[in-house]
Amino acid sequence: MSDVKKFTKKLDELNFENMYEGDFFLTWDKTREELEAVFTVANALRHLRENNVSTKIFDSGLGISLFRDNSTRTRFSFASACNLLGLEVQDLDEGKSQIAHGETVRETANMISFMADVIGIRDDMYIGKGHTYQKNVVEAVSQGFKDGVLEQKPTLVNLQCDIDHPTQCMADAAHLIREFGGVENLKGKKIAMTWAYSPSYGKPLSVPQGVIGLMTRLGMDVTLAYPEGYEVMDEVVEVAKKNAAEQGGKFVITNDMKEAFKDADVVYPKSWAPFKAMEKRTELYGNGDFEGIKKLEKELLAQNAEHMDWECTEEMMKLTKNGEAMYLHCLPADITDVSCEHGEVAATVFDRYRDPLYKQASFKPYIIAAMIFLAKVKDPARKLEELENNAKARADLL
Repeated sequence: MSDVKKFTKKLDELNFENMYEGDFFLTWDKTREELEAVFTVANALRHLRENNVSTKIFDSGLGISLFRDNSTRTRFSFASACNLLGLEVQDLDEGKSQIAHGETVRETANMISFMADVIGIRDDMYIGKGHTYQKNVVEAVSQGFKDGVLEQKPTLVNLQCDIDHPTQCMADAAHLIREFGGVENLKGKKIAMTWAYSPSYGKPLSVPQGVIGLMTRLGMDVTLAYPEGYEVMDEVVEVAKKNAAEQGGKFVITNDMKEAFKDADVVYPKSWAPFKAMEKRTELYGNGDFEGIKKLEKELLAQNAEHMDWECTEEMMKLTKNGEAMYLHCLPADITDVSCEHGEVAATVFDRYRDPLYKQASFKPYIIAAMIFLAKVKDPARKLEELENNAKARADLL
């Protein structure tokens, strides 16, 4: 088999020392070289596994997962990532824990972390809550480690919050890097991050925000498109503008889906809820106003219904560069006449891109594993070489 030196050579050229014993909250908190280190380690781990080489760096330990929203891909990706590195996974079910009885964040975080090496949290439903909760967990375990309660500080990986979905967007980028033949080839490529109609309401803003926050960082020309009233967080828009200016790319906002699709190399049609509405929803839940929530839901569904023409159809795809743009989605997609009567994407378009979409999703376990690896291993390049040199078989396939 080919060796990992092509990956370790790249790592030796990058400055990512600050990731050791750190956490992963938002992509724009990391330097460009730190992001490239994640992509590089993810590819190295994938390379080793595909060659049946064990990548277990832990003999024991736990990965704790806490999902405050439903999940399939991210849940299994986190479990796969932990297993890839030798950790067992324990899901924290808040309904079966003392959290339901008023246990504090500090107490919960310390009680689950005695032998935990990583904590993965998805908390994306309420504006101003998810990212703050994750920060509070890190503060609690950091203090627990400082006080000698914990043997180690678990690394926190943001599996999605109200602001960003870094594991998803990093996986999306890893897929694009593979398809375009290198991160340097993303520069100048146009990606259209567009709203699309959905018959449901309340979809998080973290995917579109994560995409504009990361892809501008990689030098892509990013167009964010949505009907009037479906704005995302102002602070993330400012991040995207700043990134585009620094990287020499473009960041454009439009209320015209066709304009976004025109000459695009990549399209990412995905529904999300208006930021202001999600703020109001958070406030209503905080006040226990369930009648107000029902009223808001009806209003948002009616608002969505005014924009059923925001759909990724064959006609829309013809507007893209040579009519052959890559189609991305974090899944599950709302597929017209399949999963719903009217949705985000036409069935013919989705079916044509089904296998590439699955390949896109396949990068997430490796991205999560790389985030953990870089936080736990002091010299990642040498550890990767050690794993290859030892060449312990992952499985006996004879």
